[in-house]
Amino acid sequence: VGRSPVMDRVRERIRRVAPTDARVLITGESGTGKELAATAIHGLSERRAGPFIRVNSAAIPRDLVESEMFGHERGAFTGATERRRGRFELADGGTLFLDEVADLGPEAQAKLLRVLETGVVERVGGQRGVPVDVRVVAATNRDLRDEAREGRFREDLLFRLEVVPLEMPPLRERPEDLPLLVEHATRRLRARHGLPSVRLRADALDRLRTYHWPGNVRELLNVVERLTILHSGEEIGAAEVGPILSGSAHARPPAFDPHDARDLRARLDEYERSLIEGALAFSDGNVAEAGRRLKTDRANLYRRMRRLGLRDETP
Repeated sequence: VGRSPVMDRVRERIRRVAPTDARVLITGESGTGKELAATAIHGLSERRAGPFIRVNSAAIPRDLVESEMFGHERGAFTGATERRRGRFELADGGTLFLDEVADLGPEAQAKLLRVLETGVVERVGGQRGVPVDVRVVAATNRDLRDEAREGRFREDLLFRLEVVPLEMPPLRERPEDLPLLVEHATRRLRARHGLPSVRLRADALDRLRTYHWPGNVRELLNVVERLTILHSGEEIGAAEVGPILSGSAHARPPAFDPHDARDLRARLDEYERSLIEGALAFSDGNVAEAGRRLKTDRANLYRRMRRLGLRDETP
């Protein structure tokens, strides 16, 4: 969702690569929509009638990942009471989405490389290979070149996976998409909860644009859902949005984010804004009480609020 130039480029690359069988490596921060991109690639491909199987490499214990991905024969290990097909076999004729591929251990990486080279899966404890016809789309929020240099990821596997790279942009790099994303989220939530949609005023959208969104689109969807539930059918301004952002799991900015292109002043302003909004939320909007919580006087707090665009009136 979005009409920004950077998202136009993402859609164009998906459109070009989807009809092919080329492997795609999707990179980007958490919450940027890597799985949605993988789903779109599958949906626009010649394999769309086949299965789309997702493997979250980070969620599978390392001692079970080979069994999950490649299957096992009966008696291959303690607890293997019957033959089991792995995710590669389940994805035969379709697409296998390897999410968090950087979390695979050395043995699983080696076996994955063999499957990509030969198109044949060997189940754990098996004596014969099983041919599979699978397109692999992988995703990671890490720099696999750095991982390869540090010896944590096989360089030859990286080359096999990254036939076509696709980078998903963070939300802070496409603030012009926020209104569309909010509209899309409210439509989905209206259908799910049966609640009237919230209406965001211009100052509320401006507040959303100034937020850093470390959790990206996933965090935005969480914020919109909370606003929809707490303020259903209402018109919402910055005063209602601020406390929600302050209470977000990602509200406190990291000490240093190498992907953040803003200058120091802009980062400090966001942190100060979050502190003030949080204090106001805990003080039911009482500026004097918020000032006491922040250990500053009322007049100074008003000056800071006006500078940050939090309130227009004078004390």
